[in-house]
Amino acid sequence: MPNHDDQLIDTLLRPVTFDDYIGQEKIKQNLEIILEAARRRKEAVDHLLFYGQTGLGKTTLAHLVAREMQGRFKVTSGTTLERSGDIAAVLSGLEEGDVLFVDEAHRINRTVEEFLYPALESRKMHITVGRGLGGETMTMDLPPFTLIAATTRPNLLSAPLRSRFGAIFHLDFYSLEDVESIVRRSASILKAKIEEGAIQALAKASRFTPRIANRLLKRSRDVAAVKNRETIDEKTVREALDLLEVDDRGLEAADRRLLTVIIEKFRNRPVGIQALAAALGDDRRAIEDMYEPYLLKIGFLERTAQGRIATEAAIEHLSRKI
Repeated sequence: MPNHDDQLIDTLLRPVTFDDYIGQEKIKQNLEIILEAARRRKEAVDHLLFYGQTGLGKTTLAHLVAREMQGRFKVTSGTTLERSGDIAAVLSGLEEGDVLFVDEAHRINRTVEEFLYPALESRKMHITVGRGLGGETMTMDLPPFTLIAATTRPNLLSAPLRSRFGAIFHLDFYSLEDVESIVRRSASILKAKIEEGAIQALAKASRFTPRIANRLLKRSRDVAAVKNRETIDEKTVREALDLLEVDDRGLEAADRRLLTVIIEKFRNRPVGIQALAAALGDDRRAIEDMYEPYLLKIGFLERTAQGRIATEAAIEHLSRKI
């Protein structure tokens, strides 16, 4: 869990305008058009869905939408919305122009989801008072608001829920150049002197993910401080990565173990996800959400009809680390 100081730094590093937000250019262009159109019509922004891996900026984009529209930013999570009363309490507290951000939207209970439909479609909330034959349904009008949902598992969202978003955006991994720009910006905000080689090393180990790049930068800054170095150089970055058991391609111990199990235990023959999860003693969802996307991105893992196999590039990489 991040400590309080880390959370304050993360807030400090978060972009406050679309100009500050590096990468995801197509999404930014689309959002700027949507926001400007809503401003000209003096309406609330359409409900939005962001999906993609963790750390790619879904929450930051939601913050920017609220800031641009000068609305309050309210946060909840699909894990906390278990009953219709939970979402009713959230919706009843909204004011005109508010942005309600729902993280992990794929974990919203189906009963809650159905309760949301009229709120999203017509800004009405139907509340049942009493039970059985004596129960009555009351309708409450809601102020114009925008719901922004974020998920790493869009396939788990129901079609009726997806259809109620005015725009759906997929956040993909960042380019190496964009991550380098993000590290430069973050180092400048933190007033940390950093060499170009260190920036490149951090970007290469970042898994093309801004959140990870910033985390590695903070730990490299810690190492530089303890070693009494005024500048973060490539050596400092290497030392920080070694402490975190992260290699120069951003693979962590769990990634290397996954590849090693496929190569050695299963002799690099196609292995199904259930068998792989059992061999690792890990959850299938963790493998699919946390490890596989990056390993597939860099060409270290292949998914075939028969199962997962490690590539020659992965085998070569692991052999260099032994």
